Amino acid sequence: MAKNGLSAGKDALNGQRAYWETTFSRRQEMFGEGPSEAGRKAAEVFREANKLSILELGAGQGRDTLYFAQNSFQVCALDYSQRGLAAIRNKAATLGLSESVSTVCHDIRNPLPFPDSHFDACYSHMLFCMALTTADLERLAREVRRVLSPGGLCIYTVRHTGDAHYRIGIHRSEDMYEVGGFIVHFFDRAKVERLAEGYEILEIEEFEEGGMPRRLFRVTMKKTGALMARRAIRQFAP
Repeated sequence: MAKNGLSAGKDALNGQRAYWETTFSRRQEMFGEGPSEAGRKAAEVFREANKLSILELGAGQGRDTLYFAQNSFQVCALDYSQRGLAAIRNKAATLGLSESVSTVCHDIRNPLPFPDSHFDACYSHMLFCMALTTADLERLAREVRRVLSPGGLCIYTVRHTGDAHYRIGIHRSEDMYEVGGFIVHFFDRAKVERLAEGYEILEIEEFEEGGMPRRLFRVTMKKTGALMARRAIRQFAP
């Protein structure tokens, strides 16, 4: 039974790609036109640290991508939705930002298609809490570390186990639940620490977003020289 359940889970995870393509084609501004608060916060942190080249994972339709480009960052938007990336390119061209924005279509369960130490920073808003197993996430965290320059920053957000949708809907695998067609992987603090090998965790902040509201962690990590994470964590209450 466990094997069959795992197989069904993988089928569900693989099916998310087509689901996102269809959703983006039907909803041109699914997440709104303006940048997310997480994107604004990340831009402040990156600017203060003089991290100017950004890899954005799970760029969606580009609301944060374009905000970074408008604020003098060079950003590479990576997503596995061709429709989403086409929308980003069109918007960037309209705004005169094409030289500041590049796009790559890629499944992040595979190695990142970039050389070592290629980016100053990595940003993702709720990509880590998508339909990815813990093993997938561990590989991704290692790949992000590889493509970051020494001292590079990684900022990501994830929905956590205090969220109202945790354990609601169809259980797919691990702490993943499907609600309304979307699969969400919910994090606890132990999982954040587990993904921090080779990083120093600078901050874990809890925040809320949206009408439900969604409850999330914003995690800020710095690439270290060693492969053992320094677990110096500043914790913030909601």
